[in-house]
Amino acid sequence: MAAKKKPPILTLTAEQESEANHKIKRFMQDRFEFDLGSFEAAEILELFTREIAPHYYNRAIFDVQAHLKERFESIESDLWALEKN
Repeated sequence: MAAKKKPPILTLTAEQESEANHKIKRFMQDRFEFDLGSFEAAEILELFTREIAPHYYNRAIFDVQAHLKERFESIESDLWALEKN
């Protein structure tokens, strides 16, 4: 029985997907002199979308959380400075 594929964490527009497939095909040709068909490039893109993109997505979320925490602390400090005695 085949394992159920997990849904992608993000999706691309048709134009973005087409551009990504083109870049994969060009990379494989330029770097390894290997011609990929559209189906193979789409499979590689799907692999990255399902298995690797979540790591980048989670890292971006972590970075935004850290940035927002810093900003909120700065705002809180500014508000304390405005407090009247």
